[in-house]
Amino acid sequence: MAPNPRELGEMLRSRRERLSPAEVGLPAGNRRRTSGLRREEVAALAAISPTYYTFLEQGRAVTPSRQVLDALASALRLDEGERAHLHELVHGAPPVTEPPAAETLAPGLGALVDRLDPAPAYVTGRRFDVLAANRSVRLLWTDWLAVPVADRNIVWWMFTDPHAREVLVEWEREAAALLGRYRATATRYPDDPSFTALTDRLHAASAEVRAWWPRHQITRVGSGHKLLRHPALGEFRLDHLVLTVADVADQKLVAFDAPAEILAQLAQLPDPPTRHPHPSRT
Repeated sequence: MAPNPRELGEMLRSRRERLSPAEVGLPAGNRRRTSGLRREEVAALAAISPTYYTFLEQGRAVTPSRQVLDALASALRLDEGERAHLHELVHGAPPVTEPPAAETLAPGLGALVDRLDPAPAYVTGRRFDVLAANRSVRLLWTDWLAVPVADRNIVWWMFTDPHAREVLVEWEREAAALLGRYRATATRYPDDPSFTALTDRLHAASAEVRAWWPRHQITRVGSGHKLLRHPALGEFRLDHLVLTVADVADQKLVAFDAPAEILAQLAQLPDPPTRHPHPSRT
């Protein structure tokens, strides 16, 4: 991945503007026209010159050292995922092999996903395309078999299918985190036209993507929980693990656990009815 000074500048600016002086131990003062820290304040916290920091925010072709980036990450209170992304923007991510035109599900993975039912489970590829989903996932999220192949993508579904806002009780939190994970992954594939095409489609289709993208939120893939809503089961919590497939590192198995009574009810529900898929946008 080549250095990306423009994105580096945008990220630094977005993180500077979200911090208050009090959060970094500075007096608020009474002449601040905008929220956030001033450039010279960030420079002082990172022990670099204000001019050099300004060049970084302006996206000039300068290459800060890893020590400077660590100092900026500390000054701007970045978490570990954001700190790693900052380094990737300047010094590049570990090299990735050229991805194939179409992803192939790792052998045996689809059968494993089906055997986990009624515990929900699905597999995503490098671009968050849904490559496999068991019956419970199709009952709770959407019937991926009824979705056009071009739209079988969890990010696209999250931001363009109104049903996503009904299913996910905490839709905004989930959507922002997913967009952050997608952005962190897309950074590793700057020359993959499929990422560029999906990013463009998302911007065209979703006001939230257009509003949130400039924030440069970066979220690393990890385990957690979701609050789901189902017409027959009500609202309930699912805990999940995200497992990387050893043979195909870009594929992730997302496996969920739920209270025994929820799993028992899922097992008794009829197969998902075929929903009219959300129209494909090209």
